[in-house]
Amino acid sequence: MRPPAGDDEPRKRIPTMKTRKYRPVSTLDGPSHVAVVREIFATITGRYDFLNHLFSLRRDVAWRRAAAERARFGKTNRYLDIATGTGDLAMAVAGMHRGISVTGLDFVGEMLHRAGEKVRGTSLDGRVAFLRADAMNLPFPGGAFDTAGIAFGIRNIPDRAGALREMHRVLVPGGVLLVLEMHFPSQPLFRNLYGFYLGRVLPRMARSFSRNPAAYCYLADSIMHFPAPDRFVGIMEEAGFSNVRCRPLTFGITCLYTGVKIP
Repeated sequence: MRPPAGDDEPRKRIPTMKTRKYRPVSTLDGPSHVAVVREIFATITGRYDFLNHLFSLRRDVAWRRAAAERARFGKTNRYLDIATGTGDLAMAVAGMHRGISVTGLDFVGEMLHRAGEKVRGTSLDGRVAFLRADAMNLPFPGGAFDTAGIAFGIRNIPDRAGALREMHRVLVPGGVLLVLEMHFPSQPLFRNLYGFYLGRVLPRMARSFSRNPAAYCYLADSIMHFPAPDRFVGIMEEAGFSNVRCRPLTFGITCLYTGVKIP
């Protein structure tokens, strides 16, 4: 009996999430960048919270708390959380500020499903709602929120200035924008240590804990390519925000940016 046609040819290895690789951030155009981000966050949802806490040594909890403390309300008593992921910042703001309503939005359905599970049955149920939407086209009228925030998501948006302009649009006059984002620290010694952690340690840990370890290689790459704090302050100002401030957290690994929509 003759073997099926092609049996004598080398079998091609079928790629899996464990062997997935992503192109460097600097080589991605806008649509490619969006597609990569969508795939990454759709495939790491299951252990997303656990790995965030592990890789940051739970500093991510303190960083979100620092952002939530700076939210301000009084006109609409509404908060918008952009790129909400599994809802941690949305829940932190709702828990700290009683009597407000919170909307968290993301364009990855798997993340929103997990966020809804976390809120369901808690004291925040009924005050926190999640919506699938795009940060570049927020489905709200102008002046709909007192405060808007985005935690560790602005670096995943190719048109950062455009997204910031949309956030500016939906804030009330005098409204506040909160941006949490990770950076490559400027201090030489800590910069070298952090570079070693991002480039060597984190990928090895990701291979042990994540079904898509390449996602965390993308994470490291996106941090290294994010604008320096003074440049990002400029981008926020160009988008229309005033009184922009940058507060370094944990040796500058993360920065909390605040800006105001002047009346």
